[in-house]
Amino acid sequence: MNGISRGLVAATAVACCVLPLTGCRKRTDTVKADLGEAGYKLTPEDWFRASRSNDLEALKKFVAGGFSADTRDAAGDSGLHAAAAAGAIEAANFLLNRGLAVDLTGGGARTPLMAAVIANQTDMVRWLLRQGADPRLKDADGFRPLMLAVREGSAGSVAELASYDREDLDPALLLAAMVGKEEVIDALTNYGASVYTRMEDGRTPLMIAAQNGHAAAVKLLLEIGSSRYTKDTDGRTAAEIASEAGFPEITAMIVRDPLPAELALESPEEIAEEMDAYVNAESAPEESATVSQKGMASISIDGETLSAPVAGQASERAISKSNAAGAGEPSAAFAMPPLVMRAYREREVPMSVETVRGDAATLRIDGITPREVTVRAGQKVPNSNLVVVRVQRRMEDSKVNPGGQAEISVVELRDATSGASREWIAGVPSHSHDPVGLVEDAATGKRYIASPGQRFSAQDGSTFLVTDVRPNQMVIRDEATGKVRTIPLRGPRG
Repeated sequence: MNGISRGLVAATAVACCVLPLTGCRKRTDTVKADLGEAGYKLTPEDWFRASRSNDLEALKKFVAGGFSADTRDAAGDSGLHAAAAAGAIEAANFLLNRGLAVDLTGGGARTPLMAAVIANQTDMVRWLLRQGADPRLKDADGFRPLMLAVREGSAGSVAELASYDREDLDPALLLAAMVGKEEVIDALTNYGASVYTRMEDGRTPLMIAAQNGHAAAVKLLLEIGSSRYTKDTDGRTAAEIASEAGFPEITAMIVRDPLPAELALESPEEIAEEMDAYVNAESAPEESATVSQKGMASISIDGETLSAPVAGQASERAISKSNAAGAGEPSAAFAMPPLVMRAYREREVPMSVETVRGDAATLRIDGITPREVTVRAGQKVPNSNLVVVRVQRRMEDSKVNPGGQAEISVVELRDATSGASREWIAGVPSHSHDPVGLVEDAATGKRYIASPGQRFSAQDGSTFLVTDVRPNQMVIRDEATGKVRTIPLRGPRG
C-alpha cells in the first residue's frame, strides 16, 4: 500500500470515530434543549419528577437521550416506584414497556405495588394487580401489601387486595383494631375477615380496639356483630379490658344490661333472615338488585326444609316441618363449585351456668352489675322468655382426660317465643344457636344457611356433608369419595 492509500484509510478511520460522537453529542444537545423547553434537565432528579408527573413525552425524551429507565434515587427506588406512589399510570405503563419488572424491588425491599399502597393510590393498586404484581411479597420489615394498607389506613387498597390475600384477612383485622382504622375494619369484614377471630390470648378485635382507646372502631365492631360478652383467656370482657386500660367512656359504650333479645334462643328462620339482611345491607347495591329476583332457596335436611330468603325479599317462614323423616322438598341442587360463604354467625348469650345442686341451677346474668339467679325445672328465667326444661349432672367423655369421663352440670332451656331449645354446660360459654354460615350458590344467587351435620346434593347427584362451620371457612366432605372441600368466608362483597 502506498502513502496516498494509507492516508485515505487513516482519514476514513478518523471520520468513522469522530462522526458518531458528533452525532451523539448533537442528539444529546437536542434532547437537552427539548427537555429544557418542557421545564426539565437531563438529570436523575428530573427523571423522577417526570415519572411522578405522569409526563410521558418527557420520559420518552429522557430515554432518547440515553437515560437509563432503571435509574435509582438515593433510597434505591426506581421511576416505577415514583410513578406508582403518584398514581401515574401512563408513566408506569411506559416504564414497564421499557423492561422494568412489575415487582422491581427498591428501598426497604418494597415493590411498586407497596409504594402505591403506602401512598393510598387505589386506582394504581388495582392497575398494578392487573399487570401481575405479586400481593404476597414482603418488604424488609415483613409486611405484605395488605398489612401496609391496614397500617396506612387505606380502605380502598384493602378492598383491592383482600381477594388476593385471604389468609391474611383475620390478622389484618386484628391489626386494624389495634391501630383504630374503622374504615379499614369495614372493608376487611366486607371481604371476609371475621369479627370472631382471636389473638392467642383470646382477645377479639373488639377487645383490642377497646384496649387501645379507639371509640369509633369499637362502635363499628359492635354494629357489625362483635359480642360484648365474649371473654379472653383471663376471663375478661371487652368492657373490663377497656376499664383496665383507663378508657371509661369506651367501657360505658360496651357494658350494659342485656336486652330481651339477647336473652333468647333463636330459631333457624330468625337466623336465616337476620344473616340475609346483614349481607344485603353490606353488599353493593347493584349486587342486591341482581339477586333480589331469585326467590327463596330451600334444602331438605333430616326431615326439615330450611329456607333462606335471597336479597331484597323477606321470609314469612324460614323453616317448615316435613311430614316424616327424610320427606319434604327435594334437596337443593348445588353447583359444586361455585359455592360462596357470605357470612358466619355465632351469638353468645350473657348468661352462664354456674353450678347445679340437686334439682336447682345457679345462673349468672351479665350486665352493668352481674347477678345470679337460682332456677328449677318448669321455672322461667327472670326478665326473659327462657323456661328451664331440665337440670342435671351427668357423665360425659372428658376432653381434658381422653378415654376418661367427667361429671358436668347441664341446664336445658326452651325459648317460649321461638320454640328453640339448648343445653348449656357449666364452665362453657352459652350460645343461642350452633355456629352457622350463610352460603350462596354463585350460579343462581340463592342463599342457604349451613350448619355442621347438614347435607347438600350437587347437580350430579353427589351428596356433601357439612363437617364444620368456622368463623373464616366451611368444610364440606363428598360422602362418596371422602374428598374434602374448604369454602372460605368471602364476605358480602368478596
